Amino acid sequence: MKAASSMRFCLACAVLLPAAVAASASSWAQEYPARPIRFIVGFAPGGVADLLARGLAQKLTEAWGQQVIVDNRAGAGGLIGMQIAGKSAPDGYTLLMGSSTQFSINPALRTVPYDPIRDYDPILHAALTPVILTVHPSLPAKSVQDLIKLAKGKGMSYGSTGFGGAPHISAELLKRVAGIEITHVPYKGGSAAVTALLGGHVQASFGAVSTSLPHLRSGRLRALGVTSAKRLAAIPDVPTFVEAGLAGFEVEQWFGVFAPAGVPPAVKGKLNEALAQAAASPQLKEHFSSQGVELRGSTLQAFAAYVKSELARWTKLVKELDISETS
Repeated sequence: MKAASSMRFCLACAVLLPAAVAASASSWAQEYPARPIRFIVGFAPGGVADLLARGLAQKLTEAWGQQVIVDNRAGAGGLIGMQIAGKSAPDGYTLLMGSSTQFSINPALRTVPYDPIRDYDPILHAALTPVILTVHPSLPAKSVQDLIKLAKGKGMSYGSTGFGGAPHISAELLKRVAGIEITHVPYKGGSAAVTALLGGHVQASFGAVSTSLPHLRSGRLRALGVTSAKRLAAIPDVPTFVEAGLAGFEVEQWFGVFAPAGVPPAVKGKLNEALAQAAASPQLKEHFSSQGVELRGSTLQAFAAYVKSELARWTKLVKELDISETS
């Protein structure tokens, strides 16, 4: 009799426990967020990743009444921020503004102390922006083809945000398709690369549109091309590399919001919905479009699939270009 009663009790527990866990998780999701959220950016203030995080954080703060605090942890090409975020509790209170550099390019170039697929939960595809090729006005090149001709005739150097970033990869791709040799001079960030170009320390620069825009508008720099599929509304007179005669030359940097792996599905869904609404804000869209950045939006599933496909694409491209630290 006691054995039968014990069996019935165990069966009841087996039935009721999952329901209790589900109810608890649902209650947690309804209460979330109950305290401030940390939004980690693995790059210095002022860059695209930082500005995106701050724009989205402000919208989340307004919507939820809880502070979303941007925490810049720059260094090692975004590696420091990646590691801090990856080791945080998967409770929805730590977010990461990730980029193609951290999730696609670095893992393709070198051994990294994290797995971009296993260690992070993709939440939202936030934005896309191309790489822009700029030169000092003193250089007699007014188009990508002009620069290619000059590079074939004499030595030339270019600055970038550093080894392994999308600007560096774009330059290496140009070297291969155009059959030219230009010397890479890596800098610690886009602002430093642009400063070097303005000072005549390099002849060209591959970098973020937003970093170059003030100097393009003042006439201190000249833009030759952007690596996007279509021209940008912010600089409609600047042609794409495809228009410049380089078929298939498209490189776009992407940015997205991630969390440490293991965040409860209900919390991830709430984050995705709120972030998508923030990214759809006409105010933010207009602001970032003026900086050459296209705000996006996605489902959880679509962004997860995109991250996997981008890692495969960049791994293939890096292998084809045979890029090394001396490139």
